[in-house]
Amino acid sequence: MSTDLATPDSQFYHEEIETLSRKKLEELQLERLRWQVNRCYDGSQFHRDKMDDAGVNPADIRSIEDILQFPITTKQELRDEQAAHPPVGRYSVAPTSHWREVHPSTGTTGAPVYNLWAEEDIGNITDWTARTKWSFGVRPGHVIHNAFSYGLWVAGLASHYAARQLGCFCVPIGATPVERQIEYILNLKPDMILATPSFALYIAEVLSSEGIDPDEISLKFGCFGGEPGAAVGSTRTRIEKGLGISAFDYYGLAEIGPTIASECGEQRGIHWAEDHLLVEVLDEETQMPVEEGTPGVFVISHLTKRATPMIRYWTNDIGILDNSTCRCGRTHARSPGGIIGRADDMIVYRGAKFYPAQVEKALRSFPQVTDEFRIRMTTDSGKGTDICTVVAEYLGENHSEASDLARLRQELGNELQVKPYVEFVPPNSLERTVFKAKRLQDDRENHDG
Repeated sequence: MSTDLATPDSQFYHEEIETLSRKKLEELQLERLRWQVNRCYDGSQFHRDKMDDAGVNPADIRSIEDILQFPITTKQELRDEQAAHPPVGRYSVAPTSHWREVHPSTGTTGAPVYNLWAEEDIGNITDWTARTKWSFGVRPGHVIHNAFSYGLWVAGLASHYAARQLGCFCVPIGATPVERQIEYILNLKPDMILATPSFALYIAEVLSSEGIDPDEISLKFGCFGGEPGAAVGSTRTRIEKGLGISAFDYYGLAEIGPTIASECGEQRGIHWAEDHLLVEVLDEETQMPVEEGTPGVFVISHLTKRATPMIRYWTNDIGILDNSTCRCGRTHARSPGGIIGRADDMIVYRGAKFYPAQVEKALRSFPQVTDEFRIRMTTDSGKGTDICTVVAEYLGENHSEASDLARLRQELGNELQVKPYVEFVPPNSLERTVFKAKRLQDDRENHDG
């Protein structure tokens, strides 16, 4: 789609699609779901075997709810498939002559998974990424400082394609050192920045240390993804104050699409591209749908992907789904609060269950600490029990440290329903990152990772 479908003063990039009634949207999803399930069954031995083993076939799709009969697909299954049938497994549906790009997952917790893009996939990903950027204010002529990685995590490339389609000037700086980032921000005067929340805070921290006021730079707004954070109120506030911008949350994952959901100007949750994706929210244990507004694991099916479509892909990311129309007028479902956390990042401590994003929420509202923190899990060798310690960089005076430790521990207790220990370390003790921050450090005696 080209930008001639939307004028710069238009609220929508593709109004007809973005404002479809829920009934019309679900009719479109059903039509595309039937098409996709049929082509997966006919064109991929991987998908055919899964459906046969589950006793289902494409003819069983008579309504959207019928997808519940079909098997879940996990990342480990894709890894196993690749290992058994190298290099890319048998889950590609498009013929090799249609392949145009390969984008593996980052492989931070195991072997990377190869995801293939056909020509049509590049067009669709570019189009819905342009749509997400339009929704929070990007317009032709804007200068975009693209600090998303252009490497294994492909949000940088999708955003680059979208910037070109939108008629923007893109600075493809990627994950280069923070000093170079600031140099380009000062010299090329971008309107918008794309980065992980951690990297945005790092840039703001260095700007402050160099005495550069946020009002002195050109940035007006930014979009931040790759990790939870931008939807956490206290983190959003720090980013907005540190860079002098409006900050919007972004979400994507390599197996589905690097940039598939973003906040609009209302900042009331990330909007999903529901004309391209079928999004379910399932109970982690029962794998059955939860009630609308109840947190669960996002399970996503491709409706338009050509090369490597996923049917009911278990993302391991947790959030809620709201099908009500947003104040912006968009009808596609939203997830208020963005990604709450990952199922495998959940921490169980003294009977309480919480995620690093909840620790972040408490810490970022506490002005005496910097933006960096770690959650360290260790073992009490005498009792054999877990010890959870939040390590934070302390900015206060030494004489107030004890009282601040107690206050922060209480603040964490209010948020987590359990009080972890708190350890203060000097500023700049914890490593900064241009990529996804790793918050959990598991040093327990029986931990194998």
